[in-house]
Amino acid sequence: MSQHVLLNNVEHRTLRVHAGHGAALGDAVMRALTFPAEFRDVQAHYPIVFARDGEGRFVPLALFGLEDGDNLFLDGARWDATYVPLSIRRQPFLVGVSGEERLLHVDLEHPRVTTDGGETLFHDHGVATEYLERVKSVLLALHDGVMATPAFIDALLQHGLLESFVLDVKLDDGSHNRLAGFHTIDEARLQALPGAALERLAHEGYLLPIYMVLASMSRFRDLIERTNRRRAAAA
Repeated sequence: MSQHVLLNNVEHRTLRVHAGHGAALGDAVMRALTFPAEFRDVQAHYPIVFARDGEGRFVPLALFGLEDGDNLFLDGARWDATYVPLSIRRQPFLVGVSGEERLLHVDLEHPRVTTDGGETLFHDHGVATEYLERVKSVLLALHDGVMATPAFIDALLQHGLLESFVLDVKLDDGSHNRLAGFHTIDEARLQALPGAALERLAHEGYLLPIYMVLASMSRFRDLIERTNRRRAAAA
């Protein structure tokens, strides 16, 4: 259960946050939210797919594994990739919006939150630490990226560029794995778009992230190889 509260330097002066990685810190997840401005960094390591959220809207996701709760990039206390999506790096913080103001909140029930060890948030005189300032930068970039995503999704839907897919994988141990419930870019539909539509997508800044999604599909091979290695090591 979450407990989101507005962060302040009086009540939370002694609060600390574990900034590393580990299953016990909430990193054992199969996927994480991403956004178009982040696609270039994400596609270098993870497949980018689309799925409907709890309100039925499409959102882009970075995939870390082929099964729920399976993060193939988590190796003990190490994240085995040079880029970690901002939606993972921002934990346990989040942005709350009050009018035009964006306010920093913290989830006091998150496993990263502690009063023993970890990163401090405030100096003795109440000023934010360098760590907290970095968190603020991450949160602002994430917030702006997420706010810009619906217009990108609308453009994809307008041109009929989202298609569902199913990935059937036979692993080295003979077992079968099926990944379903996700969407990707319809490459044939994209190639068939008239020049004016492509020009409009490029002008709106959407064509590059579309190609980043297509490029990221090659990362499924890495997920399969990582799954095979993990199962072989566990055998």
